[in-house]
Amino acid sequence: MTFQPTEPFVPAPGLRGAHAQTIYASVVRPTRVPPLRRERRDLPDGDFVDLDTFDGPKGAPHVVVLHGLEGSSQAGYVTEVLRGAAKRGWGATAINFRSCSGEPNRLPRAYHSGDTADTLLVMADVRERITGPMLAVGFSLGANVLCRLLEETGDQAPVVAAASISAPYDLDACCRKLDGGSGYHWLYRERFLRTLKSKARAKLQRFPGAFDGARMEAARTIRGYDDVVTAPLHGFRDATHYYREASSGPRLADIRRPTLLLSSADDPMLEAPVIPPSARDNPFLSVVLTEHGGHVGFVAGRVHRPSFWAEAQALSFFEQVLAR
Repeated sequence: MTFQPTEPFVPAPGLRGAHAQTIYASVVRPTRVPPLRRERRDLPDGDFVDLDTFDGPKGAPHVVVLHGLEGSSQAGYVTEVLRGAAKRGWGATAINFRSCSGEPNRLPRAYHSGDTADTLLVMADVRERITGPMLAVGFSLGANVLCRLLEETGDQAPVVAAASISAPYDLDACCRKLDGGSGYHWLYRERFLRTLKSKARAKLQRFPGAFDGARMEAARTIRGYDDVVTAPLHGFRDATHYYREASSGPRLADIRRPTLLLSSADDPMLEAPVIPPSARDNPFLSVVLTEHGGHVGFVAGRVHRPSFWAEAQALSFFEQVLAR
């Protein structure tokens, strides 16, 4: 199917710029949620992921939500989807990737942009207990994970439809954009590195020698961090190998479920083209590329009364797929 947004994206007055969209959205999205229950899913390697979930009525759709780098189920973009699902009478499950639920995970490894195994296990569990269709939406890193999962599973994908919002389809290019700039790019980079390094220091205390602590502390870029921490902990030779294997962009032709790819051309964390042109050759993909919106921004309405266009469009996309 080809999805047409239910309304065009019009940035809220005063929030036309990419950085304004990105930063404002990250601080003003409400985080109230429907009543949730916390569930722990133990994993085959001895680790765990924590889930925050609620059920819909029998036969209702169920949305699985994947957060971005150093996010969690409490991120405003996640809670926006949870509220939208509850309003429609659907169920939902927000996944907290390893180390992101507020409690350290058990192993030296954590999560990464191409890590699909944990999400597949969670989806299998959800599929066993629901009676309606399963849907999934991912944001940023979580969107790349979701696309990699769809690519790997093809015709056997566990969801009937998916939505990818602000995905870094080319991880090498995304890293180059984040690491190459000053000003706001320095702010984004430092925000990510601050929490990543804090977790890495705690890991070294529990697992001495897991990686080179001195090199980790010296890293001033995302690539530098991924070279010394992310890559070796997850079985990659280096950051370049990691980015090549984990990027979803080169494999989008393998997706066999209706999937919305929604991004902004002015995304400050991605290089152009933010969505690979090859995505338009796959009839299962609906590409929506706006002129403005930033990274996981898409703030419409008014500054004092914002609305969040991307999450609304993802849910509308699901409604259209289900109606067919």
